[in-house]
This record gives sequence, structure tokens and C-alpha cells, in this order.
Amino acid sequence: MAANDLALDLEELQQLHTIAKRPRVLSLIYTEIRNLEKLSKDGASVSSSQIPAPVLTAAKVIHKPSLNYVSVSSFSWDQDNDKVKIYLSLEGVDQEKTETDFKPMSFDAKFHDVNGKNYRFSLPKLNREIVPEKCKVLVKPSRVVITLAKASKGNWLDLHYKEDKFKPSLDKEKDPMAGIMDMMKNMYEDGDEEMKKTIAKAWTDARSGKAADPLKRYT
Repeated sequence: MAANDLALDLEELQQLHTIAKRPRVLSLIYTEIRNLEKLSKDGASVSSSQIPAPVLTAAKVIHKPSLNYVSVSSFSWDQDNDKVKIYLSLEGVDQEKTETDFKPMSFDAKFHDVNGKNYRFSLPKLNREIVPEKCKVLVKPSRVVITLAKASKGNWLDLHYKEDKFKPSLDKEKDPMAGIMDMMKNMYEDGDEEMKKTIAKAWTDARSGKAADPLKRYT
């Protein structure tokens, strides 16, 4: 018997039960109502048992192969008071396939699927701070232009950060003369022949007692 027919029969019997008066009739109607209610419950349980349980499968983990990059070695750069521009000699770059990561003291630029290769140009430590949100990459037919917005106006001596070798050490625990001597060593290493002769003579005079201060002649 269909579920709809059972429901209709049950509804009609319930209506008859409300208007019946004789005890025997009431008992017969009540018994039939119970039978129909049981059939209705059994039909519902059978229907639910026929619904196939979902099959749980383990999620597949997709491992992306690591990409290999060729470092861009051919570039040039210039600057003005507000920004630095870096020019990469790279043809066939798609603007949509570039990936950049600008940070206050570094940046990393990746160029994917350029004539079958992936290229990368990065500076892990810049000369000075930049403003990441104002930096950008512009792709042109024969080159890529990377614009770095300077955080403070001024001239950069280089793209890379470099320690000031001519700045004496300010470590108070060291001998005060040690920092000056380190500075003179750096000056000697980076100086021309005349500078080396002058510094060598200052050291010789200091050792012989002719000059108590090796930098006296420069003050």
C-alpha cells in the first residue's frame, strides 16, 4: 500500500473514531488505526534503510612539483630622489605570470613560463628601506622594469646593503684605539698606493714612538 493511501485511510479512520459512539465500533476503529500506524512506521523505516550510505574516501593530497628558477644576471639601474628603477634584460615575459614579494628591506620577483623557463631576480637586503605598496613591476617587450619607492628621499650608493667599513666601532668594552685601527686597516685595503704609503708610515711612526696617535696627522 502506498504511503499516501495509508495516510488518507488513517485520517479517515481518525475522523470516524471521533463521531462513533458504540463501544464495539470504537474498538474496531481504534484497532485498525493502530494497524495502519504500524504499517506507516514500518514503511518509513524500510525506505530509509534503502538509502545508500555515503562512501567516505580519503582526500587526495596533490603535491605540486617544486619549480626551478634561472637567476637574472643581466640588469642595470638608475634612481632619482624618490625611487629606484631596475631594468632586467628579459624578453617574452607575461605580466599575468609574474609574482612579486616586496618587503621594507628586500624584494623577490619571479617570472614564470618565459620561453619554457622560469626566471627570478631578488635582492635579500636593500641599501635602504622601500615602501612595498608603492613598488611595482612593468613588463615591456624586451625588458622588465622594477620600480622601488624609497621610504626616505636621498641617493643610494648601491642597490645592496653594505656595512660602513670606515665607521669606527662604538663598542665601549673594547679598547678605544681598536676601532680606529680597524678603520685604518679598511682604509689601507681599499686605498690607492699613496693612501697605503701614508697609512704605513703612520703605523711605523706609532710603533717607533714618533706619533702617539696614528691619526694625529689627519686631525
